[in-house]
Amino acid sequence: MTDNAASPVGPLVTGSEIARLAGVTRAAVSNWRRRYDDFPEPAGGASNSPLYVLAEVQAWLDRQRKGQEVSPEVELWQTMRAAYGEQMVTGLAEVAGMLAGERGPRPPDDVAVRVQELVRTETPVALVNGLAERFIESARRAGSDQVTSERVVRAVRHFAPPLPADATVFDPACGIGGLLLAVASETGVRCRGQEIDADSARFARLRAELAGRSDVRVVAGDSLRTDGWQDLRADLVVCDPPGGVTEWGREELLLDSRWELGIPSKAEGELAWLQHAYAHTKPGGQVLMVMPASVAYRKAGRRIRAELVRRGILRQVVALPPGTASSHAMPVHLWCLRRPGNAEGTDTDHTVRMVDLTENNPDGGLEPRPDQVADVSLIELLDDIVDLTPGSHLRVRHRDYPGEYVSLRKELEERIRRLAALLPDLEPGDGSGSLNGVTASIADLARAGLVAYDGPEPVSASEQLDTDFLRGFLRSSVNARRSTSASGTFRLDTRGARIPRMGIDEQRRYGSAFRALSAFEEGMREVDELSRRLAEVARDGLATGALAPEE
Repeated sequence: MTDNAASPVGPLVTGSEIARLAGVTRAAVSNWRRRYDDFPEPAGGASNSPLYVLAEVQAWLDRQRKGQEVSPEVELWQTMRAAYGEQMVTGLAEVAGMLAGERGPRPPDDVAVRVQELVRTETPVALVNGLAERFIESARRAGSDQVTSERVVRAVRHFAPPLPADATVFDPACGIGGLLLAVASETGVRCRGQEIDADSARFARLRAELAGRSDVRVVAGDSLRTDGWQDLRADLVVCDPPGGVTEWGREELLLDSRWELGIPSKAEGELAWLQHAYAHTKPGGQVLMVMPASVAYRKAGRRIRAELVRRGILRQVVALPPGTASSHAMPVHLWCLRRPGNAEGTDTDHTVRMVDLTENNPDGGLEPRPDQVADVSLIELLDDIVDLTPGSHLRVRHRDYPGEYVSLRKELEERIRRLAALLPDLEPGDGSGSLNGVTASIADLARAGLVAYDGPEPVSASEQLDTDFLRGFLRSSVNARRSTSASGTFRLDTRGARIPRMGIDEQRRYGSAFRALSAFEEGMREVDELSRRLAEVARDGLATGALAPEE
């Protein structure tokens, strides 16, 4: 996250973060921006991903009481979570089927009643898209790769080629249709998809139907084992394939004609998906594949990578910023392929463009700077490793170590200076705000309907309780018992937790202090990351001779 030099002091937040803060969908935040003249102005970011000053947003939410109300959308989502549990895709499909008037499984009565109430004030397509947004966001917070993240969708759209009006776009692992429908957003572009999960496929099809997209067809089934579109040749194939899957059907597909670049090993399921996508392109057609960074250099895939380069099929590799994918901070790549238009099926009169965006903000611009791009000749790539990692080809070409060092050092000094201002003013207390006094258990508050769970942390479900007050005491050392997952995320265990009993005005006073502390902690994390980058630039600059110690 970067601060605009002209903006007020304080951390910046995205529209998605405002939605989480207020307990609403991103669509609701977009409506607020249009409807309320006093909604805070953007203080940074890009036009399609603006950033706002957190303090200004919190003040606006307090004035509008938006942070304390539970919207009908949130109530519907909570009802669906209670009804469907981990099978939320089933719930999405059943709600969409009900709205489309389709015969088939219908949602439980309590879910159906809330849906009918909501469609009195918003269109079925807006309701379904809002539920899809919330599902994608909940999957991201849970560290799941079940859906394609909005950041990945945005990146694929940015690097996708212009499409003719009668184009065909195909996604062989389309999930709930987010990537397919976003890339082929123009009416008239034919969309074809396949998804192994039947509920996901049904929901993707119904989303398109409710939006009036008669040009969208999605079938259920395993794309690699049971190709539902064998005769399809598309102008563009987009795919965010399942990662780390070894049982993708290699033994039963050894003689398959799709492996024209080589038979993938069991560990290289992503390269099987890549060749499946390539098999569905027509001459001159293109493929955009979301790939784990490790596929660019793993030994088992060297032969297939070499064929991609040798035949001129691979045109560009883009290393996207860390945090672009849903469940981890590791960078992912976007591989851009093009099927040659000649009879020989080769096109060697070009270089491969390498684009390294790994130092960029995942919510920032995607247009690379000149120093983030290099056109690498085929002969350079065709060595013993065939490493397609953009960073390994750009690192020694364009990097301005002196400029980076000065810039990062200046930014670090400025951020450290501002950190102290984020701390709240605190004075000695009398103990009445601690957990030594009269308290209430979270379990009792939840049973009374004052606390709701809409994500990893509880939120207030009543005007009698302030969310920041609640979360602040839950995160205190008296209550908090944190467990760290393999991905580095924290899950708060609230079983048996207690908070003080006090009036709402006093709660808000404490809540304001807790919010300030959270902003300080976020600032510390940013300083930690900036310090790491600064040390790395200094060390590499000294090692390469681009920097030297002062005499």
